[in-house]
Amino acid sequence: MATEFFIGTGRRKRSIARVRLTLGNGEITVNRKPLDEYFPRESLKQIVRQPLEATQSGTRFNIAVKAEGGGVAGQAG
Repeated sequence: MATEFFIGTGRRKRSIARVRLTLGNGEITVNRKPLDEYFPRESLKQIVRQPLEATQSGTRFNIAVKAEGGGVAGQAG
């Protein structure tokens, strides 16, 4: 049985993020690191979680992100 997933790309300033969403329990990884380890400031973590909170889907999907370019603030956006 194949796992269903969704893929998207986001850009901000010079940062590019490739995102893969799968049904899961709300785990977020950025460049194979947990969200809390990759983004050092709480404000950056909040920026990442805002769309999930707005759609009330924070615990519905597992999210894997490959981010490159720019700084961590651009990548969070």
